[in-house]
Amino acid sequence: MRRTKEEYHDIIIHRSNHKLSGGVRFTLRAEGIALAAICIAAYTQLGGSWGFFALLILAPDVFMIGYLLGNRLGALVYNIGHSTLIPAALGILGFSMDAQAMIGLALIWGAHIGIDRALGYGLKYAAGFKETHLERV
Repeated sequence: MRRTKEEYHDIIIHRSNHKLSGGVRFTLRAEGIALAAICIAAYTQLGGSWGFFALLILAPDVFMIGYLLGNRLGALVYNIGHSTLIPAALGILGFSMDAQAMIGLALIWGAHIGIDRALGYGLKYAAGFKETHLERV
């Protein structure tokens, strides 16, 4: 498959300016561990069902389905599901409505993102699934 001009641009920018190593790489992965730990601890305090947690912990990976329509759309859809913005908004909404299930879902989603980041899976570039903001996986 031929790459578009934008995809080549993303690869060049990623490889030249976003190569992570040493302390920066360690810090970003440690942030992922911290996010996952905070979400899991809060979920525990919430008294959420661990069966529900196990069922939904991999649910955000459904956002990979966008890659069936190409790298550019795939990256966009994947990033929507793997940005902390939606689970944060869901959690805020859940707190404001006193909706325990919504809060639990937000915490599971946040834990998933934290685990992904700790393992080196970051937000995707349009150049391809393996090109992330953290490293090439």
